[in-house]
Amino acid sequence: MSARSGPLPLIRRLDRPPSRPGRRRWLVLALGPALLPLALILYVALATDTRRHEDVARVPGAPVAIVFGAGVQPDGRPSPMLADRVRAAVQLYQTGRVRTLLMTGDSGHPSYDEVSAMRRYAIEQGMPATDIMLDHAGFSTYESCYRAAAIFGVQRAVLVTQRYHLPRAVYTCTRLGIDAAGLGTPDWGVYSDQLMTTYAVREALATLNALWEVHVTRPAPPHRSRFEGLP
Repeated sequence: MSARSGPLPLIRRLDRPPSRPGRRRWLVLALGPALLPLALILYVALATDTRRHEDVARVPGAPVAIVFGAGVQPDGRPSPMLADRVRAAVQLYQTGRVRTLLMTGDSGHPSYDEVSAMRRYAIEQGMPATDIMLDHAGFSTYESCYRAAAIFGVQRAVLVTQRYHLPRAVYTCTRLGIDAAGLGTPDWGVYSDQLMTTYAVREALATLNALWEVHVTRPAPPHRSRFEGLP
C-alpha cells in the first residue's frame, strides 16, 4: 500500500467542518424544541389580533361582558388588577356596549371570594346589581370560558382582562364556541416590570396548556360552585 492510499482521505473528510447547509440543519434540530413553543404562543397572538381592543369605543357590542377574576386583598377588596378589569367592564356597560356583566372567578373557600368582591366593587362604580351574573367556579380561564358557554348560555361576549392575558382568553373562548372580542386593560408600564415579567412567563406556559386543552383533551370542568343553587 502506498503512502497516499488508505484511510487518510476519509479522516480528512471527517475532520472537515460541516458545510453551511449542514450547519443550518443541525441548528434547526438543536433549536427546534425551543422554537416550537414560541411559534405556538405567537400563533395564539396572531389568531386573536383583530379581536383584541384597548379602546372601549372600538369594542363591538355584545350581550354580555365576561370579567375574569384575579387576586383579592385580605380586606376583601379587589386587587389593583382586578379593580381595573371591573372598572373597564362597568364602562362597557355604561356606554351601551354590553347589557350584562358575568363575573367569573375563584370562590372555592369561604374566606376567599373573588366574584363577590367584583360584584360589590362594580356596584360601587354605579353598576346595577340586577345586571350582574356570578360564576363562583371560574377557577381557570378555560373553566370560565367553558362554563360561560355550557352553563350560562353565552354565545357572544366581550372579554375583559389585562392585555397580557387577553390573547389566551379570547383564543380559549372562541375555540369553546363563544364569538368573543376582548378589551385589554393596561399592564406593562402600570405595574412593576418585575411583576409583569413573572406574569408574562406564567402566561406563556398557560398559553401552551390552553392549546392542549382546547385542541386535545377538552376536559369538562371538575369544579362546581360551593354555593347551593348556583351552577
